[in-house]
Amino acid sequence: MNVVRLVKKAKKGNKEALLELIMAQQDDYYRLALTYTGNPHDAMDAMEDMIVSLYEKMHQLKKEDAFYSWSKTILVNRCKLMLKKQGKVVLLEEWEQHESSHNPHEQREQQLEIQDMLELVNDYQREAIQLKYLHDLDYETIAEITNVSVGTAKSRVFQGLKKIKEQYRGESHE
Repeated sequence: MNVVRLVKKAKKGNKEALLELIMAQQDDYYRLALTYTGNPHDAMDAMEDMIVSLYEKMHQLKKEDAFYSWSKTILVNRCKLMLKKQGKVVLLEEWEQHESSHNPHEQREQQLEIQDMLELVNDYQREAIQLKYLHDLDYETIAEITNVSVGTAKSRVFQGLKKIKEQYRGESHE
């Protein structure tokens, strides 16, 4: 799939090209939306809003090769807007486990431990850490999504992880 070629077609109004771009990353979009909304129904609603917004705003995209970071930024903004309207606070989602663990009790324990760790950091650090490690996004994309500089995105991840390490170093977790 040639992203730049598809984006150029989508900018000219080709709905199939836009759909192909979205479908290629649909799982990533869904997991990202679920991170913010916390439930599958709201995640799907946010994705639908994103698709409409992408269709309406495709002409505003300056760099064709930045489509995915641009679209993920729009998705995050849709999620935040939805949560604001619902009066919810952005919290950690039920994140998808790696296939290495098949025991549901062990998976739930891991989820709770990660949630506990992320409660130790502020909202900005939590968001940056989730985007980096749960969604495997690069710092440039994280910076764009959170509307900060790359240095600030790196700092939020670093400072958050440092705070978690300091807390867990003080306790015996063996």
